[in-house]
Amino acid sequence: MNTNRSPKLSALGLEFAAMALVLFTLVNCNGGKMEMDNTANKVTLSSIGDVPAEAWQKLSQKKIYFGHQSVGYNMLNGIKDVINENPQIKLDIVETADPAQLNRPILAHSRVGRNSEPVSKTRAFADNMDKGIGEKADVAFFKFCYVDIDPKTDVSKVFRDYRDTMETLRTRYPKTVFIHVTTPLTVKRSGLVGAAKRLLGRPEGNIKRDEFNQLLRQAYLNKEPLFDLALVESTFQDGRRSLFEDQGKIYPSLVPQYTDDDGHLNARGRRVVAEQLLIFLARYSDKRTD
Repeated sequence: MNTNRSPKLSALGLEFAAMALVLFTLVNCNGGKMEMDNTANKVTLSSIGDVPAEAWQKLSQKKIYFGHQSVGYNMLNGIKDVINENPQIKLDIVETADPAQLNRPILAHSRVGRNSEPVSKTRAFADNMDKGIGEKADVAFFKFCYVDIDPKTDVSKVFRDYRDTMETLRTRYPKTVFIHVTTPLTVKRSGLVGAAKRLLGRPEGNIKRDEFNQLLRQAYLNKEPLFDLALVESTFQDGRRSLFEDQGKIYPSLVPQYTDDDGHLNARGRRVVAEQLLIFLARYSDKRTD
């Protein structure tokens, strides 16, 4: 069954209330809170206009590094879309992993690792930090792709490697703020394709992605900055959630209108995600004291 409002949500209310709090208390003790309507499977996303001009000004002075692959390019294109319509947001977006470029305010970004090999992305991000970015960046983060977590992934192993690496980086570069990002989702396949997968006993990839994301939330909620990309991707613009049921449990999936290929973000999806990421970064920058 694929549904946006499941009758079983009441039985899992605490679980999804916690998920909602992750996104809408995104910056935890160090940052700003987004508004949320914590009622029956509906949340309220903040808007660009909710952020004061001073926060955008502070963000424009930050040196930020973002490691990613293809969905990251979607997000960055979305950021450019938002900036084009909001002149108060000023970010110099440059594709580079050269530490010398972080001698000035910048949103630097580059590819990290190889798709379907999540550990390679963690290692590549750490390598970039050790090659000089860690000494320069005010803020640094990277994200996995949906292809990195599939039904066969040992999410506990991937998480342990990620957690241990990030702990090392925090110790090594205490002046850099490291942001954690939940893994993006895909559309829940329905119809003949979905039925065929169920008959063949093939599990839904979003289940494993949610397991990994829950490990991130359990580890970092109320402790360190966490941008819940998965929660944004599974929230319609009117606040409804894109959810599905599997063996009595409810899981999030990518809003179908946010993609043209079940995974990458289209113009609408990238805009929604970019707005929330910018708000997250701006409110964090506004509250952080150097």
